[in-house]
Amino acid sequence: MAEKNLDETSGDVVAEARKARSEKRGFFSRIALFLSQVVAELKKVITPTRQELVRMALVVLAFVVVMIALVWALAQLFGWLAVVVFGSVGV
Repeated sequence: MAEKNLDETSGDVVAEARKARSEKRGFFSRIALFLSQVVAELKKVITPTRQELVRMALVVLAFVVVMIALVWALAQLFGWLAVVVFGSVGV
């Protein structure tokens, strides 16, 4: 059974956009069209559950920790290489 793709634009929004392109609209009419399209897109938004939100936050936090560790390790390595190549700087 084919699932409905939520990313597809609805026919009404596409029809209104094509109609808007075919005729020149006024300033306020274009703003009203834009706002109606924004509302139509916002109706498609799916709010994540608490469990999904916590899982996504933990994934982001884990990624940030891994990236911090990687940058720290590279900084240590390059610092050690600089001391090896140039020698220690005496005061």
